[in-house]
Amino acid sequence: MPGHVYWRDLDRSANEFDLLPNFRLPTLIHTRSPVKWLYEISHSNPLWVSSADATTLGIEPGDLVKVSTAIGHFVTRAWVTEGIRPGVVGMSHHLGRWRLHEETGGARTSTSLVRIARHGDGRYEMKQVHGARPFESDDPDSSRIYWDDPGVHQNLAFGVHPDPWSGMHCWHQKVRVEKAHPDDQYGDVVVDTGRSAEVFQEWLAKTRPGPSRSGMRRPEFLMRPVKPVRRAFYADPASAGD
Repeated sequence: MPGHVYWRDLDRSANEFDLLPNFRLPTLIHTRSPVKWLYEISHSNPLWVSSADATTLGIEPGDLVKVSTAIGHFVTRAWVTEGIRPGVVGMSHHLGRWRLHEETGGARTSTSLVRIARHGDGRYEMKQVHGARPFESDDPDSSRIYWDDPGVHQNLAFGVHPDPWSGMHCWHQKVRVEKAHPDDQYGDVVVDTGRSAEVFQEWLAKTRPGPSRSGMRRPEFLMRPVKPVRRAFYADPASAGD
């Protein structure tokens, strides 16, 4: 069944790809994982590019690449691999956290210091000042940090895509991938908030008014250890039963 990013709709001649931004590395739970040793193992999230696509794009391992979305772009490094299908690119979602101030405690293990510029046309531009660095704290391990790359924050460049049935966010993104331009820097994120609002309205128009014939406001969560009480999913809580 065709999804919101369907391979037949991608213009490969324009370097369009299906970006898989929500896969997880086996070493990390989430960006909020507090385990410092896991960040030592995995602390960057390059863009996975198939060997065939890298040849077409003229991309070598470690090259900076610019990934453009419907509302902006971000700049990261390429990891050329046979571990992903041609036509698809992937980027782990655990990494790329950032902070605006130098002194932010333990989060400095997994964040970069950034500056955000607000432009008058509704665009925001985020640039990394520096990555992870060793620092003094009550934890002696904080002075032993040897890596400087905490990854790139990709989520900011994604428009809000509410699934028409459940309201949950649709994560796959149709993107355009190219080698970074001379003025692009690692970790750059640019977002057009005006375009972001337009994308949200486009997706909102696809939704169906509720409640459903069964009286539900939205489908129930599945396979969750903690979830709202069942009546919260119904327009009329009394119809939920027990």
